[in-house]
Amino acid sequence: MKRLFLLCALLLAALAAGCGGEHADEDRSARLVYASKDYEQINVLVNEYSEVGQLLFDGLMRRDENDEIVPALAESATYDPETCTYVFRLREGVHWHDGKPLRAADVKFTIEAIRSPTLGSLHAPNFAEVSEITELDDQTVRIRLSAPNAAFLDYMMQPILPAHLLAGQDLTTTGFFRSPVGTGPFRLESWEAGREIVLVKNEDYYRGAPKIDRFVFRIFADDAAEAAALADGSVDMARLAPQTAAAFEDRDGYRYYAMKSANYAAVMLNCSHPYWLRNSDLLPAVACAIDRDAVVRDALCGHGMPAYGPLQRNPYNNPNVERYDYDPARVRRILEAAGCRMGSDGYYMRGGEEVGFRLSVKNDKYSRIGIANAVAAQLCAAGIHCTVEIPAKVDWEGQMAYLSGVGNEIDPDAHTYKVFSTGGRGNDSHYSNPRVDAYLLAARRTADPAERMRLYGLFQDEVTRDLPYIYVCYLDYIYVTNPRVRGITPDRLLGYRGIGFFWNVNEWTLE
Repeated sequence: MKRLFLLCALLLAALAAGCGGEHADEDRSARLVYASKDYEQINVLVNEYSEVGQLLFDGLMRRDENDEIVPALAESATYDPETCTYVFRLREGVHWHDGKPLRAADVKFTIEAIRSPTLGSLHAPNFAEVSEITELDDQTVRIRLSAPNAAFLDYMMQPILPAHLLAGQDLTTTGFFRSPVGTGPFRLESWEAGREIVLVKNEDYYRGAPKIDRFVFRIFADDAAEAAALADGSVDMARLAPQTAAAFEDRDGYRYYAMKSANYAAVMLNCSHPYWLRNSDLLPAVACAIDRDAVVRDALCGHGMPAYGPLQRNPYNNPNVERYDYDPARVRRILEAAGCRMGSDGYYMRGGEEVGFRLSVKNDKYSRIGIANAVAAQLCAAGIHCTVEIPAKVDWEGQMAYLSGVGNEIDPDAHTYKVFSTGGRGNDSHYSNPRVDAYLLAARRTADPAERMRLYGLFQDEVTRDLPYIYVCYLDYIYVTNPRVRGITPDRLLGYRGIGFFWNVNEWTLE
C-alpha cells in the first residue's frame, strides 16, 4: 500500500508539473512510443495475442468496425456445406515485408505448421477438422474439413506466415521469430533486446499505408516504470493496471480509455489433484466465499464486473445458470453439512485435514496478483485457508489452483472447446465431463444459432455444477495516451489480453 501511495504521489507531482507531454523530439510528429513488456520472440503460431504480432501480421479474415467477420488477406471466402469445403481467393498485390508476393502456399504452410504435434500450438484445436489443403493456384487455396466447424472463419483470423522463409526450418528453434516478416501494417526495422522494438509503416499495406511512420514498443520492467514514462512524456501510450492508471484519470493532457473485455479471471482448479478428488463437494462453499463486487472495487478500482460463467460477455451467455453469490451463511452451512468443524486457528478442518489450498498466480500486468490476494483474503476470512504463491514456473500437474485468465469475445467455440473438452490442448484444469464434451462438439458442428444457444446453455449448466473454474470477475483494459493519439475506438469489446485494440491501427493519427 505504501508503494502504491508513493507511486501515485510521484505521478501526480509529474502531472502537476506539466510533464504529460510537450517534450521536444524531432521525430515526435511521426512516431508513436508505446510502453511494453519485453519479448523473447514474436511467434504467432504459438501466441496470436502478441501486441507486436498484431501489427506485423494479418489473417485471411478479420473483424470490421461492427465486429463482423470479413475478408482480410483473402479477397473472398466461399463455403460448400455439402463437402465442408472452404475456398479462399487471396487479394491481388499483397506482398510480404521483404517484397515477395503472398501465395496460397503460405496459407497451407501456416495451418499445417499449427497442426504439427511437434510445435504443440495451443491453437491446433481450431484446425482439428482440416483434412486437406490444396493450392488451386498461387492465389487460391481450398481447405476441406472432415466435419463442420462453425467457428472456422473466425479461426482464419490466424496470422499467416511466409513459407518462402520458413519451409524446411525447425519452427521451435528458427531465428525468424526474432526478425519476423509479415504482411501487416508495420514492418520490423530494429530490435534492441530489453530496450525497444521499432516498427516502420508498410507503405504497401493492402488496407492503406498507416498514417503513423514509426511505432516503437519501448520495454519497461513493470507498470510503475511505464506510468512514470507516460508521466514524463517519454512514451505516448501505455496499458496500465487500474491502480496505476488511477493517477491519470480525469487529468488534463491525457486520454483515459477503460475498455470492456470478454477476458475473465477465475480460480482454475486442478481437477486431478488428490485434494480436490477428496473435497470436490466443498467447491460451492469456495465459490460463495468470494465477494466479487469487492474484488472489482478493490483490485480493479471498479473497472470490471463480477463473473459467474465463461460466456457472460458473449451472445451465447446463459443468464439462468446458478450464480454462486457472496453468502457467508451459505458457506458455513455447506462446510458444516460436509462435516467440517472450525479449528482454533480460525480455519475449518475435516477428517484431520485443513480446508484450504494454494492459489498459484502469474506475475503479469493483468491485475492477477491483486485479484488473487483479494480472493485469498476473503477465503481466509470465511475459514478456508488459501495462500497465494507466485512460482517462477507453474507445475501444471502438481498445482492445486491457478488464477487463470480466458475470454470469448468472438465465436463461443473459442476457449471453450480447447479449455473444457477432455484432453483439450488448453485444458490445464484436467477437467473431464462426457456431457460437456458432447455439448461442445455438437455446438461446433452446427451452424444453427438457436441450436448452438441451446447447446452452450447446457454446457454452462454442467460446468456451473462441476465448478472446474470458479469465476471471479471480467476485466476492463485501461489504456492511457497522450491526447495527440487519435483513432482509438473506445466502445469496442476486447478479447483475451486485449486482442482487438489494434484492429484499425493503420488509421490512427498523431496530432
